[in-house]
Amino acid sequence: MDRDRQKEIARKGGKAAHQKGTAHEFTADEARAAGRKGGEAVSANRGHMSHIGRIGGKKSAGRKKQSSPTELSAVSENPEANMLDSPDAESHQATEAHRAEDAA
Repeated sequence: MDRDRQKEIARKGGKAAHQKGTAHEFTADEARAAGRKGGEAVSANRGHMSHIGRIGGKKSAGRKKQSSPTELSAVSENPEANMLDSPDAESHQATEAHRAEDAA
């Protein structure tokens, strides 16, 4: 069964369950636990955390100091372009590979 067909069947099942009143609705505690679990899973990927921390640091540093427009143009808005020449490029590539696997 192709992915789109499977999604359509699941969508219809979810709508029917809500109409029937048998659909599961998360409590605040269940939602909190799920969010905590997801956060732990994301933060376990050190390469990903390093990458997003570096982006935040660059943006923060740009706000803190007055730089000329030519200095700021050296940092691209595209994180992939910034990572290509960095020592952590391999870590970034691994993070992107994991994202692609998760999306598939």
